[in-house]
Amino acid sequence: MDWNNDYGDQRDKCTVTHCSNYPRSFVDADIEISELDVLGEALGRDNCFAGIKGRIAPGQMTFARISTDDTFGTIKAYVGQGRFTNDPLECDGGVGVSEIPRLQMLLDFLCQNGFEHHVAMNRSTCADALEEAFGKYFGWEVYNHNKYIAG
Repeated sequence: MDWNNDYGDQRDKCTVTHCSNYPRSFVDADIEISELDVLGEALGRDNCFAGIKGRIAPGQMTFARISTDDTFGTIKAYVGQGRFTNDPLECDGGVGVSEIPRLQMLLDFLCQNGFEHHVAMNRSTCADALEEAFGKYFGWEVYNHNKYIAG
């Protein structure tokens, strides 16, 4: 998903959007299977079918991003947990509102450390398990946002 748009003046919330390659279970009951809007404009709508358009259903989620640091030849990651809300949002595609405690602190970290604005999100609460897998078993540098919001 892309998570680079604030949700009004609520500092712990942001919009999450994508052309929508979500599984059917990720969105509310009211869906449309259709072309991918943004790619359809560039590649032709007939070449971009089967996007699921709809509202991301409220509930818990884990977010993660793995990225390379080409300057230092390393792999780095960040993980954390939050939730999708049912706050109103008028956008097309696969859209939703996410709420992450101390989101502005997380976004500052992402910018200061060269992370891209794309993130993976799922319907579990497994940030600590991802941190262990990425850090302990793969040896990557991992920022776990949950550990910084707890104290």
